[in-house]
Amino acid sequence: MPNMNPHKTPMPSQDPKVRAHNFLEVSQGYTEEMAQEEAARCLNCKHRPCVSGCPVHIQIPDFIQQIVKGDYDAAYDIIADASNLPAVCGRVCPQENQCEKVCVRGIKGDPAPAAGQPACSQRSQGGGHRFGSLRTDLCRRPRQKGLRGHGV
Repeated sequence: MPNMNPHKTPMPSQDPKVRAHNFLEVSQGYTEEMAQEEAARCLNCKHRPCVSGCPVHIQIPDFIQQIVKGDYDAAYDIIADASNLPAVCGRVCPQENQCEKVCVRGIKGDPAPAAGQPACSQRSQGGGHRFGSLRTDLCRRPRQKGLRGHGV
């Protein structure tokens, strides 16, 4: 059953006075419960206008339904199937002018999230899962300390 709240769950972010003194991400990400609640706002439309609004044609409703189920690895795999650079695309995607612009939920409220969708990302630094947005980071592979072939 979709979450019929017409408004998006606000993404927690750093206080402006704190972020003025650091270079950390402004967006702090959703909790798991917030991510699933926000994902439940998707109506899973039959005609899927969000997919046609996405230049990469990511199967957004499928991805969102995996978030609702709590299967974050499957959600990532759906995105990675359509994009070779999911972390980069998620960070630079102007979803408000593409998939969210054509979202049926946007007719009477805020559109369901798509590229700004709460997503699980596994980060090597903290381990485990972090619920942020695709813009925040969707990188499953641990970061390497150096470049291969450069003597590091």
